[in-house]
Amino acid sequence: MSYRLFYRRHLPHYQPQGGTFFVTFGLTGSIPKPVWEQLLAERVATESRLAAIADTAERVRQSYLEEKRWFARWDAVLDGAEAAPRWLEQPEIAEIVVEAMHYRDGKEYTLHAFTLMPTHAHILITPSQLGEDYRMLHEILQKLKGYTAFKANARLGRKGAFWHGESYDHFVRDADEQARILYYIQQNPVKAGLVQKAEDWPWTYTRTSD
Repeated sequence: MSYRLFYRRHLPHYQPQGGTFFVTFGLTGSIPKPVWEQLLAERVATESRLAAIADTAERVRQSYLEEKRWFARWDAVLDGAEAAPRWLEQPEIAEIVVEAMHYRDGKEYTLHAFTLMPTHAHILITPSQLGEDYRMLHEILQKLKGYTAFKANARLGRKGAFWHGESYDHFVRDADEQARILYYIQQNPVKAGLVQKAEDWPWTYTRTSD
């Protein structure tokens, strides 16, 4: 395996070895094409502006702030995707994804937490070591999304894309940030008005040792 610290599809992806990552991926149609194109254009413009900042520390600080703002936009679109498929609110479909996430725990990654929303999923993982390197995040997601898409489509009696092609991922900088992300994952169903208490949502998991 050729390990890459940085790679790009439509979005840039940064994967320090041994890092923990907060990942969000939505169902196909969860981000309308015009909105997706606008988000990409904003991301490109932001990257260009950040690259012009000469001071390294300030560039890193601004990059972190911009990433938080960009995720907030991404997540708001997913939460408000009224016309998107809501296959993940079907228990038999949600269970396919949950089972696949747990199956890979301890093999491809350490699973810290996840929550399944009707149109998208949030997951917090640390890729497992593979020889002298670590498993690539995009390969983990490709396998996870590919397997669950196949199984879910078969259950739904449909063909075609199940997940949106791109995922959002964020490198977790420290323990404080990980704690904030864990809280966000746990509270996301409450924030979306799906339940009144986090523990009432059946499709959320938090590793008890975290």
